Amino acid sequence: MVDASRRPGRTPPQPDLELLAEVFDQLPDVVFFVKDGRGRYVAANRTLFERCGIRHNQGLLGRTAEQVFPPPFGESFAAQDRLVLRDGVTIRDKLERHLYAGGGEGWCLTFKTPLRGPGGAVCGLVGISRDLHRPDERHPEYRLLAAAVESLQRRCSEPVRLAALAAQSGLSMDRLERLVKRVFHLTPRQLLGQMRLEEASRRLQQGGSTIAAIAQACGYSDHSAFTRHFKATVGLTPRAFRKAAMARLDPRAPRLTRAGRAARRAKPRSATGRSSSTRRAGTPRGRRGSA
Repeated sequence: MVDASRRPGRTPPQPDLELLAEVFDQLPDVVFFVKDGRGRYVAANRTLFERCGIRHNQGLLGRTAEQVFPPPFGESFAAQDRLVLRDGVTIRDKLERHLYAGGGEGWCLTFKTPLRGPGGAVCGLVGISRDLHRPDERHPEYRLLAAAVESLQRRCSEPVRLAALAAQSGLSMDRLERLVKRVFHLTPRQLLGQMRLEEASRRLQQGGSTIAAIAQACGYSDHSAFTRHFKATVGLTPRAFRKAAMARLDPRAPRLTRAGRAARRAKPRSATGRSSSTRRAGTPRGRRGSA
């Protein structure tokens, strides 16, 4: 990104956040937001606060993602914010789950980048999330992909060689990549990952199977590889996601408050990394919290 302030004789105009939000209001499938150095919203478009169930953006401003989104979404979005604000990294085209206004879930590609003050220190972030809609089967190039997509869906629980899949579908690898990007707005590997995570999320919410069994059923070579990929995309470990999903389904389940999460993070640990509090023999060991 070019810093116009470094050009001699030019002073960059200060961005009008309300105007930017109004511009993004014209794109109902795009969420736009600006946050301060503590991850609190300072600007957002209508799409975002409507999806949070808030009637006006004043009910959103000054709050964090954890305060406005239900689990596991709030924790996942806040973990991303901390990464951008703490390390100054830019997140590009991150494939992740999100919520629609009616409470339904979908997929989006998210971009977040830090905002820096005059001295170069990170003072906030700005970002957008763009909805990934289901492909239009009437798209003129969709039929060329139909066989490859159907094969991916059937075999997403198996190791998949994309080059072999392209050849079986009568396409070169370059042609497959271009078509998938044009129709799905994803790379073939992102599309495969999306299919696997959708199936894994469904199985985690259903319960009844171990996480290791779900990992194997969804095409992951081992439990740890599945956990890394799931957390990198969803923002929570599979175990934490299942717990949050069960809490949403059962309103009687105890929920950890924001103060409780802070207390758990601040709990002192011994030199071995375990909690310094004692545990009675025979009682289950407490799990570590997610990001």
